[in-house]
Amino acid sequence: MRVTYVVRFQVLPDRLERFLTLLNGMLDAMRDEPQFREAVLHRDPDSACRLLLVETWESDEEASDEQIHRPYRRAYHEALADLLVRPREVTEWRTLRVDRREMRFESRAAEELAEARA
Repeated sequence: MRVTYVVRFQVLPDRLERFLTLLNGMLDAMRDEPQFREAVLHRDPDSACRLLLVETWESDEEASDEQIHRPYRRAYHEALADLLVRPREVTEWRTLRVDRREMRFESRAAEELAEARA
């Protein structure tokens, strides 16, 4: 059964860049995990340092028992206490239903970005 973790962060303003560097590195590494399904990072429009991560895995056993101990997560986890205003809030959710529109809009945006860089 799929599981989604909703993680809320309140990052110290002068540590936001460091936090995002560590988080992005971890998310990039997670993408290669076979049980990983998706991660979506959101920013509060009223507070640049309030972030919400929605992370979905194929099973909760894989995510909780194995993933938390992966070496690529170590630097991120060890730095959290120095980067956050308060400890992150993590809640666990079970998937009941998934609806998605075709991914063409996201892939078109990526293509446009690649063309702009060329």
